[in-house]
Amino acid sequence: MTTMRNQPTRRSWSGEDGIALVLAMFMVLIVSLLGASLATLGRTETMSSLNYKTMSQARYAAESGLHSAANHLIHTYVPPGTDAGDPIPGVYVTSKSPVLYNNAPVVLTTVAGEASNYPVDAKVDAFEAASHGTLEMSTTKASYSATARLLSMRQFDDAYSGGKVTIQTWEITGIGTIDGAGAAAVQVSAIIETQAVPAFRYAAFATKNGCASLMFAGGGTTDSYSSTNVAGGFSNSDGDVGTNGNLDENGGPGTVVNGTLSTPRGGVGTCTANNVTALTISGKATVKEGLVKLPQEVKLKTPAAISPAPPLTDVDLKKTGGCPALAPYCTAAAPVSGVTALTITPPTASTVVSMGDVTISAGAVIHLNAGIYEVNSLKAVGNADLHIDSGPVIFRVAGKADDGSELDIPIDLSGGTILNPTLIPKNLQFVYGGSGQIKVNGGNSTATLIYAPNATVSLLGSSHFYGAVVGGSVKDTGGAHVHYDRDLGGWALTEGNHTMTSFSWSSTN
Repeated sequence: MTTMRNQPTRRSWSGEDGIALVLAMFMVLIVSLLGASLATLGRTETMSSLNYKTMSQARYAAESGLHSAANHLIHTYVPPGTDAGDPIPGVYVTSKSPVLYNNAPVVLTTVAGEASNYPVDAKVDAFEAASHGTLEMSTTKASYSATARLLSMRQFDDAYSGGKVTIQTWEITGIGTIDGAGAAAVQVSAIIETQAVPAFRYAAFATKNGCASLMFAGGGTTDSYSSTNVAGGFSNSDGDVGTNGNLDENGGPGTVVNGTLSTPRGGVGTCTANNVTALTISGKATVKEGLVKLPQEVKLKTPAAISPAPPLTDVDLKKTGGCPALAPYCTAAAPVSGVTALTITPPTASTVVSMGDVTISAGAVIHLNAGIYEVNSLKAVGNADLHIDSGPVIFRVAGKADDGSELDIPIDLSGGTILNPTLIPKNLQFVYGGSGQIKVNGGNSTATLIYAPNATVSLLGSSHFYGAVVGGSVKDTGGAHVHYDRDLGGWALTEGNHTMTSFSWSSTN
């Protein structure tokens, strides 16, 4: 008998033989996609970095164009009206913004495909030469150009420089470009403007930029009043002071600046030549309203030289003896108590009274009326009185020695008293362009303006000084009380500093 053994049943996999290959192909596809994605991402990151780099470089180039144009317009370009070959009347339409020439906006440009619109070819060429170029980069070059559009322009007579000033507002656009891989184009824009500002913005301003260029001590103070409303009294504010350097203020609690201190310097503390601080203060002296940081030094124009220069002859105005021959338009009153009052009355306020080295002798009484007094020097001694009967009385002082050098003290009124009873400081002005010393005594009616941006001005005594003073350095160490006339704002205009505002940038590609 034959025994039958059970055999295992074999299962057939013939329908699944290719699954491994399919899975392998899917894995290859996924890895390929990942690789492609990583490659794309890497390229994107590379291009992004390149674009950022080239855009930054293009911006630097655009800023170069803007600053090149601004530098040219500020330091080299001569505005219309101050250049005989570029007059304003009949050429420019200044009543509109932007300013028009030939019925189109005034434009200077170095941008390819654009044309300048300016009436003087030489100034077009000068702008062209100054306002385009290239910057060398590590692996490429960036080109820059610029356009300047004249938004506004006006002209006025400068208070003390002796000429007309044209102030302008320009809109400047700098364009920077880089070609090739990562090509970029950027433009930056800014407004460059100059404003007319009052010459007397402060009770006292010192143009020098070193230590103690401005000094108050011994109980010296500032405050303010209005010469058109003297009865309104004084305000313990608006007695602002300023300097391009340092204010040294010291003394007891009576030494007070009732206003602000304006200076481009910063910090409070010890001042040295290598570290000029804004304020050096000791004792209980104070600046009541704190510091104002100026963005740059204040530039004030030197007064025009007197032409023809006044003579160097001595003119002695005495209390007896009548008018000297060298004092024009002078009359003498009948003596009173042995003193003969002398009065100088020019025929008009614009009449020039030319004298040399003028001395107001001890005890003399001198009355002055409106006119322009051009002298070489002025000195008052021994309780002399200088009365201002009508104004403006404007002293223009040359301050020259026989050899042409500068006098040490061209204006010395320390031995006299100024009597300007209206307390209108505009009625008595002293204008001096040299670097000598000016000494002025205060008094109950000493109202005057001193414009001497290169000189050392000393306010003497512990009495009162109404008005304002501009000097290279200003010293009030005897306790003089300086009362700033608020009505000086907007008067006696001069050209202010150039300022840049409204800076912006954008990509143009």
